[in-house]
Formats: sequence, structure tokens, C-alpha cells
Amino acid sequence: MVEVIPQPDDAGPFAWSANGPRVTRCFTRRGTGASRAPYAGLNLGSRVEDNPAAVARNRATAAAALGLGEERVVYLHQVHGADVAVLDSVPDREPVADALVTTTPGLGLAVLAADCVPVLLADEITGVIGAAHVGRPGLVAGTVAAVVAAMRACGATAIDAAVGPAVCGACYEVPQQMHDEVVALVPEADAVSATGTPAVDIARGVLAQLRALGVPATQVLGCTRESDDLYSYRRDGRTGRHAGLIVLRFNSS
Repeated sequence: MVEVIPQPDDAGPFAWSANGPRVTRCFTRRGTGASRAPYAGLNLGSRVEDNPAAVARNRATAAAALGLGEERVVYLHQVHGADVAVLDSVPDREPVADALVTTTPGLGLAVLAADCVPVLLADEITGVIGAAHVGRPGLVAGTVAAVVAAMRACGATAIDAAVGPAVCGACYEVPQQMHDEVVALVPEADAVSATGTPAVDIARGVLAQLRALGVPATQVLGCTRESDDLYSYRRDGRTGRHAGLIVLRFNSS
């Protein structure tokens, strides 16, 4: 079963945030930030030609939402694959991967998106968290299964997921051959665009993969291409990145 949650009406920096017993999760949106057009707002992407000083200030703002300093949040060099970096401390450089897993309290995990699906996963009982960036290539490559497997290898037994805003199926038109290749592996991703052409619904595919793995999910609504509050590469081309952020807090008991 998927719980669906709309975004808040205010213009703050978060499309969604939640504090569980041991885990804090949030999805950012443009909101207010240090970046200027075409990245205007809380751009967290460091590889989009934005001013590095503005990105650093934005990342400090995002880290503070987790109760962390920016140096405690790990970002990825995302490559649209299925590799998972399992961490116990802040690495010397950004891992080349599309998912992160840790059991270390106080270590924030971040994934970036501007149409792709950010996924935040947690087992609050065993203290295992993960974050994944899933685009069309990652959906096919098996990023969801890979991050869940990595979490279970770390001892997770009761994972739940939060699936963030992404481009909707009606806005993600693709060539017929690409559509057929995706749907052959993930039938639930089948979609038709607003103009009646072949399309892919990545979020629906991600939710189906989580369901098949026995992972309950919460979906935060919002199409990146349709919402000015979110970054969208398909809409704007040159633009920023919002993020999914998660941290396992120190146990206060």
C-alpha cells in the first residue's frame, strides 16, 4: 500500500519532511536560497555550473535541516547506474554511485534530482538508512533492488521508503523503442504522454519495485516539469537540483 502526501502550500524549502523515532528525512524544493537564475533558489547540485559559493551556502542550509553541519552530509557523483556505496564515515571524495547506505548516526545521505526519483529508505528498528537516485536508466538497471539488498546485508529487516517528486508519466515522453525496453522489464512504468505518445512513469515503476521487495512506501506528490517550485531538466535544460536528504540520529535513550 502506498500513502500519498501532497506538498505543503507554503513556499518554504521543503516539499516534505518527517521525523521518525530515529530518522529524519526530507525532500527539498527551490524555495529560497543563494542561487540566482537559471538556478534560482536552493540549488544543491555542484555539477550544473552554478556559483560554487552559492551551492555551498545552500548545502549548509539543507544540512541544518537535518541538524548537521554541511561537512557531515555525503553527496554522490551520480551516473545513472545501480552501484551502492556503503559508508561508515564521510569519504574523501563523492562516491561514484547512485545510492548510499549507512548505519552510522549523524552521517547525512543526499541524492540529487531534477526529474528523476529521489528515494529515502530507513529501518528505524535496526538503524539502517539509505538514499537512491533513480532515473529511467536506474529503473531498468535495478537501483531500487540494489539499495534494498545493501540495506538488508547491513541488518535491515523492516525497511520503509519515501518516494519524492519526479517528472510524471504524462510529461515524460520517450521514443517508442525506449518505452518498450523499459516496459518489458518494469510493466508498471507504462504511460502515455499528454499528447498521446509513448511515455514512462518512473515513480510508478519505483513504487512497483518497492512493493515487489516488500517495502511499504510513502509518495510525495508533485511533477517536476509542471511545478515551478521544483527543478526540471526536461522543462528548463540548464537548471539546478533539489535533493532527498536522510540522517540516522544519535539514540538519545
